[in-house]
Amino acid sequence: MSANKNFDVIIVGCGSIGNPTACQLAQAGLKVLVIDRRSSAGQGENKTAIGGVRATHSDPGKISTCLFSIDIFSSWEEKYGFDIGWKPGGYCFPVYDLKTETTLRDLIPYQQECGMRINWVNPEDIRELIPGINREDLRGGTYSPDDGQVSSILAPVAFQREAMKHGAIYHFNETVTGYMREGDKVTGVKTDKDSYNAEWVVLAAGSDAAEHGPMLGIEIPVIPDSHEAGISAPIEHFLDPLVVDLRPGPEGKTANFYFGQNKEGQIIFCYTPKELFIGKDRESLSEFLPVLAGRLVSLIPRLKNLLIRRIWRGCYPMTPDGVPIIDYGPGLEGLILAVGMCGQGLMLGPGVGRNITSMITKGKSCLSSEAQNCFIYERDLLDTKTETLK
Repeated sequence: MSANKNFDVIIVGCGSIGNPTACQLAQAGLKVLVIDRRSSAGQGENKTAIGGVRATHSDPGKISTCLFSIDIFSSWEEKYGFDIGWKPGGYCFPVYDLKTETTLRDLIPYQQECGMRINWVNPEDIRELIPGINREDLRGGTYSPDDGQVSSILAPVAFQREAMKHGAIYHFNETVTGYMREGDKVTGVKTDKDSYNAEWVVLAAGSDAAEHGPMLGIEIPVIPDSHEAGISAPIEHFLDPLVVDLRPGPEGKTANFYFGQNKEGQIIFCYTPKELFIGKDRESLSEFLPVLAGRLVSLIPRLKNLLIRRIWRGCYPMTPDGVPIIDYGPGLEGLILAVGMCGQGLMLGPGVGRNITSMITKGKSCLSSEAQNCFIYERDLLDTKTETLK
């Protein structure tokens, strides 16, 4: 542990957001301290992510931020010589009903205007992208070739290594217990081991974010709900894109369902339950795998003999409107909130880090005003586009 107690930036949380943010701030020449109550980087919700990285969203904030993330993830190995499990192949949303087709088609011009490469493709193209997909009533779908997948295990190691190369300091097994202030300025943090001073504090505490509100004297509207995921044994590679099935599950328990095949050949999957499981309970449910198997086989019958290796649960730190808060602290100088990633922290993380680095070093967001307004703390005062691609 360093004897130095004075830093340019202290980051609370070393997960999907805090770790890539630390990396980019350190690369920019700032003295950075990262504090996390867990034993190493990415041990909270980060490691429970299935690894999808898409700019295919319906609001400019997430689109722009994820385009930054894709740029960072896709070029990482070439720049730094460290394999983070990046797999290109895009995202594909197959469609089986007119209502969903209309919704997705209507979004495409706006997504393209925001800088995405995305198009509507016909059923024959979908069958080529997703070999063996159920053909009955298939209408086509969207395909965004620049999206991809990354390893949620390898990426945190890569970001930490690069951050430490530029002088960032990491304190693990240390819990923030309070914040130091001079009037309306946050000047540092107190932990169960010591106190540290900084010009800036970035709160990136994932599912723990709301617990920091009383320490700061503000409300942080983040409530975690738990989601289950799983992974198969490796099989011969056949699937390039990550697939999102927006149909409601026939069993009445699920909304959308998504899966992909990673670089190692494993099928990795998750679904969104219709009834949310509020809280941090990580116990697996007996119903998950049978329900998931039914959805997977109904879409791609050839996977009926797939061997599942393991399942797990993780938390989505949710805001009331399903959109993150990435903003200067309300009424507090020296504080930046980067919370409420709503289950998309891994794909947003590097882009959020780029934005926060700009907010600190240049005094403003690197996003357009339209995009940044999606993320502001007081956004209920604004008329922003509603997110429909969860």
